[in-house]
Amino acid sequence: MDIDKVLVKKNEAEYGKDYHTHCLEVYKLYVEMADRISTRRQSANSFFLTINSAIIAVLGYVQFGVYLGAKLGVESSQTNDFYWIISILGMVLCVIWFRLILSYKQLNTAKFKVVHLMEQHLPFAPYDAEWEAVDRGEDPTLYKPFTHVETAIPWVFFVLNLAVFLKVTFSMYLSV
Repeated sequence: MDIDKVLVKKNEAEYGKDYHTHCLEVYKLYVEMADRISTRRQSANSFFLTINSAIIAVLGYVQFGVYLGAKLGVESSQTNDFYWIISILGMVLCVIWFRLILSYKQLNTAKFKVVHLMEQHLPFAPYDAEWEAVDRGEDPTLYKPFTHVETAIPWVFFVLNLAVFLKVTFSMYLSV
């Protein structure tokens, strides 16, 4: 698909005297919307980080309670079911989080393709110049996309939840 044909519907002669003013206004609005996507992405990451941290904290709290209960001679037969369910929930949330990060990455990539194309019709191109300054992402010493680090975090929590799941599963089978 040729996004230039989709983006530019009318040339200056067809549009009229306000062409340049309106182009600049649309550009400013579009860049603001791209920034809002990044803000929403950060909010989503904060949400999932908080939920996953809470899950790990709850699992630790329950484990401490089981330890304390065992010292006091209290039976804890439902604890394994709780661990199993919470760890599965945690893993599902991590997969959803990872998928959401990829979705935001795709949306940001598309938005900045449009921004770069819009800049071809303006007398200045700050985003294109910025991208050029980091060698268009080719040199990892100049630029390492945030997404590379960002996508690792859900997998760290996934592995923690998987470890709990496997520990509980194997302990149930070994205790039979």
